[in-house]
Amino acid sequence: MKEIESLIKRAVKYKESGLTDYEIAEELNVSKETAAWLLNKGKEKKPVGDVKIGWRSIGVYPSRIRAISYALSDIILEESEKRDLDIDTVIGIAINGIPYATSVAEDLGLELTIFRPHHEKIGAICSNYASVKEKNIVIIDDVIGTGETLRSTIKATKAEKGNPLLCVCILNKTAVNDVSGIPLRALIRARVL
Repeated sequence: MKEIESLIKRAVKYKESGLTDYEIAEELNVSKETAAWLLNKGKEKKPVGDVKIGWRSIGVYPSRIRAISYALSDIILEESEKRDLDIDTVIGIAINGIPYATSVAEDLGLELTIFRPHHEKIGAICSNYASVKEKNIVIIDDVIGTGETLRSTIKATKAEKGNPLLCVCILNKTAVNDVSGIPLRALIRARVL
């Protein structure tokens, strides 16, 4: 119960700081429904089936992010060989996918771009990084919950004439192995039973 109280306090603090419900959900690594429940101080019926993910043990030290990124790079190399993929560019999904995508791009000698998701619209590929036009893409994020963010990233990539070939994340909270027809691989799969 103390952890729930702590999450409620953090959610309220983020809301007072100007974050949207979507951004709060992203920051706390919970679903939008769970974020709304936390913002209502747990007064409504608790959403079923969400798992709170705490990344602090990894995220505090760049060396730990790099270690996780090596494992992601290995998965990408494995999938590239198995599926005969020729990847040009890594997309990191803001915010939590960026450090992993940056390390993976460096490890594999690939270009890097960033996707900025939006809670009501498709989101955007950032123009300050590599173009995705006519490039083969791997998309990296920390967690897949509903798949909504990955679907938006895939849609935005295709709209920019990019070719998404693979999605990779640290944790898959779903039972799916692809998103919008694009293969999905994760280091860990967790499901509420």
